Amino acid sequence: MTDLDALPKVIPVFPLAGVVLLPRGVMPLNIFEPRYLEMVRDAMAGEKLIGMLQPRVAEERGRSPALFDVGCIGRVTECAETDDGRMLIELTGLRRFKVARELQVVTPYRQVVADYAGFTADTGEPVAVNAVARAALEETLRSYLDATGLSADWDAVSGADDESLISTLAAVCPFEPAEKQAILEAADLPSRAATLTALMTFAQGFGARDDGDGPSIQ
Repeated sequence: MTDLDALPKVIPVFPLAGVVLLPRGVMPLNIFEPRYLEMVRDAMAGEKLIGMLQPRVAEERGRSPALFDVGCIGRVTECAETDDGRMLIELTGLRRFKVARELQVVTPYRQVVADYAGFTADTGEPVAVNAVARAALEETLRSYLDATGLSADWDAVSGADDESLISTLAAVCPFEPAEKQAILEAADLPSRAATLTALMTFAQGFGARDDGDGPSIQ
């Protein structure tokens, strides 16, 4: 389902600030809003595909926020409904897309025309991060965690492959939406590693230390 011709042109999108799905990344989602419950049910009845996009600004009552231009389509690979009516899903990233245009639709969730043409590299083997860049990423991560009060399982960090580590950092590091968007839009894995290194370096000069129990990177 990652061939260009196999991906649908019109896709439902889930706007979620501060969250980016990367190709081959896995994103757990807790769905509870009625419009997105309907979106997931419709997706499960069809091709099981949902596009993740970030809104540019916070949602205002009665107004749909503008969306960033680039998102990632994913396939629902796990889905379970809870006793209280929520849906717990896992979305596996397939390929990035650019929003060609948003459609006027009768569904309660938003839909866009997706253009996948600029992201052919997403479907092949990822370009490796060289040893120097990987070492710089891990060294910067150590100082970033010290500065922000986060913690990490260093055995898991050192043992993770480049793509898994970068996907995890993109998910759990508390960057601003525009910063997470920069990670998503980076051309390839080495570019994402460089973007993460730069963001963590920059954050150390501005972030306040949290002496409480912060989230853990594993």
